[in-house]
Amino acid sequence: AFGASPGNAARALPAAVEIQPACLGLYCGRTVLSVNGSVETYGDCGVCPRGQRTDDNKICRECTGSPDRYDWLYLGFMAMLPLVLHWFFIEWYSGKKSSSALLQHLTALLECSVAAVVTLLLSDPVGSLHIRSCRVKKLSDWYTMLYNPSPDYITTVHCTHEAVYPLYTIVFIYYAFCLVLMMLLRPLLVKKIACGLGRSDRFKSIYAALYFFPILTVLQAVGGGLLYYAFPYIILVLSLVTLAVYMSASEVEFFKDLLVRKKRLVVLFSHWLLHAYGIISISKLDKLEQDLPLLALVPAPALFYLMTAKYTEPSRILSEGGNGH
Repeated sequence: AFGASPGNAARALPAAVEIQPACLGLYCGRTVLSVNGSVETYGDCGVCPRGQRTDDNKICRECTGSPDRYDWLYLGFMAMLPLVLHWFFIEWYSGKKSSSALLQHLTALLECSVAAVVTLLLSDPVGSLHIRSCRVKKLSDWYTMLYNPSPDYITTVHCTHEAVYPLYTIVFIYYAFCLVLMMLLRPLLVKKIACGLGRSDRFKSIYAALYFFPILTVLQAVGGGLLYYAFPYIILVLSLVTLAVYMSASEVEFFKDLLVRKKRLVVLFSHWLLHAYGIISISKLDKLEQDLPLLALVPAPALFYLMTAKYTEPSRILSEGGNGH
């Protein structure tokens, strides 16, 4: 104010000098250097250490929460991806020539299960299947590298850190353990039991994994945030498309076709489980009385296909079209 006396201005000056400059950037924060009672001493504005993220006051705070139900469902989806791909390529390259496909399927399940358990045990807190995490607030939390500020438009303050700790990096650790366990167990198993296949065919499912693991890693690195929000719908769409493709390629027309060949029934139930997983991920089962009845829709696509397959058979459509012409 213009009416303030010089003495008041002199007394207000030191308090104004002690104020720290604003911490720019969406994810830049100040680390807590020391705590003396209720007084905290902060460092310079910069990147938060691993396992911490900024609060509303731009202070780096340790992640003390635990993943909610949706976070665990997301981690389960990312854990299922390599397993489903393993099973697909084992079945694709085994075909009808080898009876060892079932044992390879079980080995792939063992590899992914052990990798998941080891990953959880090595995560903080070490030795426990529980993990501490930061809550995901918005999509930008997954891409903090895109929000490094440039105060003078020349110098960039790098504040990139894992704001969604540990949902981003834990997937990479899991994939690494899956790859190591596969390289340790699968070649010896395949060499001994896949005698029905040629020398070049028996290892093709392993070669396929050496291709899709880097692809999954890049997918998580680039699209982890998008997958976090879209994976329930991806599961629903893929389960419907793959079920229709499988049933049409296997020429499944009636319910007796499923009962005669147990393998087809196993594939059908697997798709139903995936479909149920997608519905649970979308609803999160927040209100059981409203969400549980949605699971009754799981067999609906397969039943619709079985009841209408005989009317959409190409040969029948062509014959009726020729008769009509």
